Amino acid sequence: MAMAEDDVELARRALETLASEGYEALLPLIHPDFVATVPPTLSVEPDTYRGPEGLRRYFESFYDAVDEIRFEPDDFIAAGGRVVIPMRVMVRGRGSGVEAAQRVVQVWELRDGLAIGVEVYPTLDEALAAVS
Repeated sequence: MAMAEDDVELARRALETLASEGYEALLPLIHPDFVATVPPTLSVEPDTYRGPEGLRRYFESFYDAVDEIRFEPDDFIAAGGRVVIPMRVMVRGRGSGVEAAQRVVQVWELRDGLAIGVEVYPTLDEALAAVS
């Protein structure tokens, strides 16, 4: 299997693991040098999350306000040595039960069979431009 196919498969497996087993099951797939950035254009609380502990902090910050968060990928695109994943992020409010959705595009960087970085973009065009 080619490197790009391996990376796409790893990203797909990571999101399937997240959906079926929760974020704690995702932690073994996270590189110690992992960095994820959520930009101010996509969050009222933009931040940078580092390492497995940063990923845990990211998810735990959601559970203060929501009962559930789901990442629903539309596609997995190998591009520029990364995997571009257009998706819908769904949340359900803790008290209200109201669901809300946001469309985003994640760009995953993978190394040695682990996720080393995730950047988030508002559109597929912006994500593809960033990896070209």
